Amino acid sequence: MEKPKFRSIFTSASKQERTENFENYWLFTQQHNGEMLEDDKDLVKKRARLKFFQDNPVQLRVPLPNPDIFYSNYVDMKDDPKTLDRMTLMLTSIYKFARHEWVGIKGAWNVIPSMADSNTIEDKISRVHLAEEFCHVRLFDEMLRTCGLDKVEWVPLSPIKEKIYEQFPKFPGFLMNTPAFVTELMGVTYYCHLNRMINELLADEPEVQKRLIELLDEIIIDEVAHVGQRRNFIGPIGMRISKWLVNPFYTMFFNDIPEVARLFDVKQMIKDGESFDFNYLPEHIIEKSWIPSYCKM
Repeated sequence: MEKPKFRSIFTSASKQERTENFENYWLFTQQHNGEMLEDDKDLVKKRARLKFFQDNPVQLRVPLPNPDIFYSNYVDMKDDPKTLDRMTLMLTSIYKFARHEWVGIKGAWNVIPSMADSNTIEDKISRVHLAEEFCHVRLFDEMLRTCGLDKVEWVPLSPIKEKIYEQFPKFPGFLMNTPAFVTELMGVTYYCHLNRMINELLADEPEVQKRLIELLDEIIIDEVAHVGQRRNFIGPIGMRISKWLVNPFYTMFFNDIPEVARLFDVKQMIKDGESFDFNYLPEHIIEKSWIPSYCKM
């Protein structure tokens, strides 16, 4: 049996270790993303990667039998999820998960200091983090287009949910850091399960299967780094609270996306979050992402 390379994400770390890891992460993200294009909420290397995908499009050999079912349910589930095929459920779940991300970063973008006004490494990291998330929404949109869905609109959530997302970034760190960390962890958990679902449902469409995995990998690499970066804000007490929050946060969030319960084992997703330690991630993701030094053996 291969010896584990990484410790639990909930491993304790001293304040000095976390300070050193912020500095290390800042170096990583500059090399990983290239120049930030603040007015466009974009990053040079991310823009180039998306352009490559757009310039070399891949399409389903057998189109979706009824795209109208997707368009009827992708914003709000109007039909009984039990009556929808798994491919449509997967695509609507991708949109809904990405939509929550999009709404959250829209609210945070106007609160987090711009790069010119950022006086600390933490502020600079947070600004780039948001730009990465905007890039992810573009990648999700490309995933849907690859499946022939080119009429998708990114629409706001309900006014109450929009307000919650707008106010959340204004919370002081001791209130915001733990739930922000858990939501990043939840993202990686969902994406890993989604990866397996893509491979399963698109076995007969190898070109599209490969392209969707490539697009998703771009997101996972960033999100794995975000898990470590967000964890870096949190001390020992906060980490205990974070682990306790995994179950209720995953449950609450996935209840809002009924497709998830039809596609995935939510209880297993919760277990994956509570035991997360980087060891089960593919090597090519580990090589391109960032992991806190105190989570390495």
